[in-house]
Amino acid sequence: MDACRDKLEIGLKTFGLEPGEPGVDALLRFIKLIAKWNNAYNLTAVRDPLEMVSLHILDSLAILPHLNGLRIADIGTGAGLPGIPLAILRPDCQFTLVDSNSKKTRFVQQAVLELKLKNVEVIHSRVELLQRPILFSTVICRAFASMPDILKLTGHLLADAGVLLAMKGQQPEQELIDLAEPYSVIPLTVPGIAAERCLIRLEKPKHG
Repeated sequence: MDACRDKLEIGLKTFGLEPGEPGVDALLRFIKLIAKWNNAYNLTAVRDPLEMVSLHILDSLAILPHLNGLRIADIGTGAGLPGIPLAILRPDCQFTLVDSNSKKTRFVQQAVLELKLKNVEVIHSRVELLQRPILFSTVICRAFASMPDILKLTGHLLADAGVLLAMKGQQPEQELIDLAEPYSVIPLTVPGIAAERCLIRLEKPKHG
């Protein structure tokens, strides 16, 4: 794992992040867990732990500066991405990780236990069926649907003045044309990833 540690530490420095040794260790342990469970649970198409550093960990942490508030939902979290890397670096925030695939939520629950993350809850549910008494200040989605659909499926979870962050590859021109709400496109640069990455940010209007 030495090569993974080196690559991770260089990437974190590029982002201006200094999580200290416990943070780096936790991120590396998370990679090990994904690699260990991947064969049985088919969590991710990425098999090489070294590739996971860029494609999973650094890709997740690229959105760290754009989190809004302290209550954050990661919808369609899959193997716990981006939720778990973000939770490791933001212990002051409360994260809710949601996925409809029970195998994946079982893995994420196990990872939360093994990494002793006190700021993460894992929910096995379809997003449209999820009801919460307290709404979220940030809702994150990796590209599981088109932008109008993401908004339709997750809008009921966002607090007033809450922010929806949709992680995408190339800028989805057609989806944005179909979007009625104002949005901004934030280009992301991820160390070790040549492909385009961007974040679509929508803010829910504050009522009253």
